[in-house]
Amino acid sequence: MSDWIDNQKNLMLFSGRAHPELAQEVSAALGVEVTPQTARDFANGEIFVRFEQSVRGCDAFVLQSHPAPLNKWLMEQLIMIDALKRGSAKRITAVLPFYPYARQDKKHRGREPISARLIADLLKTAGADRIITVDLHTDQIQGYFDGPVDHMHAQGQLADYVRENYGTENTCVVSPDAGRVKVAEKWADALDGSPLAFVHKTRDPNVPNQVKSNRVVGDVEGMTCVLIDDMIDTGGTIAGAVQVLKAAGAKDVIIATTHGVFSDPAAERLANCGAREVIATNTLPIPPEKQFDNLTVLSIAPLLARTIREVFLNGSVTSLFNGSA
Repeated sequence: MSDWIDNQKNLMLFSGRAHPELAQEVSAALGVEVTPQTARDFANGEIFVRFEQSVRGCDAFVLQSHPAPLNKWLMEQLIMIDALKRGSAKRITAVLPFYPYARQDKKHRGREPISARLIADLLKTAGADRIITVDLHTDQIQGYFDGPVDHMHAQGQLADYVRENYGTENTCVVSPDAGRVKVAEKWADALDGSPLAFVHKTRDPNVPNQVKSNRVVGDVEGMTCVLIDDMIDTGGTIAGAVQVLKAAGAKDVIIATTHGVFSDPAAERLANCGAREVIATNTLPIPPEKQFDNLTVLSIAPLLARTIREVFLNGSVTSLFNGSA
């Protein structure tokens, strides 16, 4: 047990089964062991969880990633939180590096759900007192949860990698659509005031995961373009944007994303789209079959560990908001 905990021996780290490698990295950074538990699936798909140690009075942090099958891992985290609540944990913090259903944050048309709000309600009902998450799809999701939300950012880590490996001279930050220009502005500041551009695109609301990239707004000729997005799912939007940037005269394109969802055929698209490198974090596990030669994966564990430490010690999480770890 690390000396920073001193006599406050009630911090306990819990991990779902979706991404145990990330939990072990966070555990090592904190110097706190992952609490042993029994977790199994019944024949009909029901999930059973039981912790092997007393959790009474503890400050519990429940880490769960949400890759496919997302609904299974979400349910497992809710069950873990419920078990902690019934076991008399003092405070329960749900750690969701990738917030599920974040793209369903508003109604586009009538008779549609706001699923991101429902997730917040489920977490609260299960017993979560607080949420830690990374790079929400939209900032307003923070307001859906009735309690503190620590919304961390991976931009600092990603931008540092770009600066160290590509420099900032003759670099242009590119948003894949007009809606993420504000995020691109923060990236531009982090890369010493690099110029901005964005790709104009159109989307059919009746067809999921299908976007058409049309043209570049901004001058990218001869530039090294840093194409940023919070998540890459099937890769169609980003791959199309790379082609548009290349056609507009971009010298190189580097893709940077926080959440590598990489649903098929993302790996094939990204490997063959013409990008020099794809940089992602490990908020979601990226199995070998989804990896490709020009992919670089950075660990989000140091940022999560520092956030957990500050929350536990009632320190300043704001000091971490630049994403540096």
